[in-house]
Amino acid sequence: MHPSRSPGRLPLWPVATALAAVFAACVAAVSPAFAADALISEGRPATASSVEGAGHSAGAAFDGTRTTRWSSAAADPQWLQVNLGAPAQISRVVLEWEAAYGRSFKIQTSGDATTWTDAYATTTGTGGVQSLDVRASGRYVRLYGTARGTGYGYSLWEFQVYGTGGATTTPRPRPTFTDEVTHHEFQANCSVTANRPDDPIVYPGLPGASHLHTFIGNRTTDAHSTTASLLAGGTSCTNPHDRSAYWFPSFHKGDRLVEPAGNQVVYYKSGILEYWRVQPFPQGLRFVAGSPGATLEQFRDSPGAVEGFECGDLSRSWDIPASCAAGTQVNVRYQAPSCWDGVRLDSADHKSHMAYPTGGYCPASHPVAVPMLEFKIAFPADGDLSQARLSSGRGYSWHYDFFNAWDDPAILDALVTHCINGGLQCDPRGYDQYKPHRGAALTPDFELPAGS
Repeated sequence: MHPSRSPGRLPLWPVATALAAVFAACVAAVSPAFAADALISEGRPATASSVEGAGHSAGAAFDGTRTTRWSSAAADPQWLQVNLGAPAQISRVVLEWEAAYGRSFKIQTSGDATTWTDAYATTTGTGGVQSLDVRASGRYVRLYGTARGTGYGYSLWEFQVYGTGGATTTPRPRPTFTDEVTHHEFQANCSVTANRPDDPIVYPGLPGASHLHTFIGNRTTDAHSTTASLLAGGTSCTNPHDRSAYWFPSFHKGDRLVEPAGNQVVYYKSGILEYWRVQPFPQGLRFVAGSPGATLEQFRDSPGAVEGFECGDLSRSWDIPASCAAGTQVNVRYQAPSCWDGVRLDSADHKSHMAYPTGGYCPASHPVAVPMLEFKIAFPADGDLSQARLSSGRGYSWHYDFFNAWDDPAILDALVTHCINGGLQCDPRGYDQYKPHRGAALTPDFELPAGS
């Protein structure tokens, strides 16, 4: 719902402030009766029947802030559900409505998100802040609205579920900073190790079965690579603990192979709005981003932010530029999915265990936010590039593979926590040169500080 549609409505910020005060009073009033309750829905993956716009996604009702909200289409029925991560005993649900509220709705629970049981129902809802006594069990909790209280959709600042159980891991809390957060990332800087027609993810154990790939990172990567072999291998990355394998289709100018020179940048970033909730990759996770069979439109319209190819003053080209000014180089950038299903380290298509965020939040099917990888690869090619190509075809066949093999999970966790969750722009040891007062995640020897 957009405030410009109804000039008689109050501005949202004063409404949010007033509702927050009312909410606090209501919670204080009911807390003695539910002293053992815990908030078990905050930060959990959510889905909805509809979303009015990208800024009003389902997850906004579970982010713990009263400046973001979920808003549905203006039609009945609508629903909003949260995945608690594991079975739970539910005792209370608090709904903090925006001006567009539900007059007739139910609170339902389910163990499988398919069969639902009514736990609360009303046909006389009045909006505002509602604290509902809900005694039920389930892994999923849903608001199911059948009649809107206004001509708009349904809109909630917050949808809170209290009880016991649910996911055993606690979402990372939002940190507080005195300085402005402009980035949430660190770099893996790794140089080329080999060019091989191998792909240990797509064609494991089949050397020569793939088109030519250029490998960076782990020095031993080939068709036979496994998690164990990578962990035992050396690395070309600046951080010696990064034994991961990264690879992409090789670049040719005519018949000449053009190999990237020096360290290439792989960014580890947040792909979600709530960057403080990003968790490290599990060892052995692997996936493919992009597709060698993509059309120009599919490459351009990928769910991730696609910057495509650039050289000199040319940017956002969806194919290799036909020419580049002398002395420039061809860069390509493409973002990977950053939501994991929390179960599989790989899948049959090497993609379906991963998903892109929707509206800045991970979908319920892929609830674990992991670092978003963005390869920035530079090919030293200029002049006439009309005959330039990738080993997989045209420029829009660009794709890349990742096989996680950080040898010490605590090192990766420290970088994710300090740099991504901490809202910094870090180098490979977790140091932000623009904010030196924040220190570094690792020592100059790339080890955890003493006492960590």
